[in-house]
This record gives sequence, C-alpha cells and structure tokens, in this order.
Amino acid sequence: MSEKTEKDNFVLYMVIATVALVGVILAVKLSENEKYEPIKQQLEEENKQMNIRVIDERG
Repeated sequence: MSEKTEKDNFVLYMVIATVALVGVILAVKLSENEKYEPIKQQLEEENKQMNIRVIDERG
C-alpha cells in the first residue's frame, strides 16, 4: 500500500512541476510580446505610410 501512495505522489509532483513550467514559459512569452510591442506598432505604422497606390493614367 505504501508503494502505491509513493507512486501517486510522484505523479502528483510531476503534474505540479509541469503546470508550473508551462506557466513560467507562458509568462516569459507574454513579457516578450509586451517588450516588442512598440517596435511592432512602429513597423505597422511605417507599412501604412508606405502603402501608397500609384494610378497610372494612360489615355
């Protein structure tokens, strides 16, 4: 009976560690997105400014 309890605790510890690791990875990725957001906005604004349509007038 004690072996089953130890095995159950091992699985529980692995689940907790996995959830914690996924949480840390998500937190890092979200902070990276916030870090580079001003640069992304600047690139989008430059794209909008450079998106000029040239109409060729041929008669």
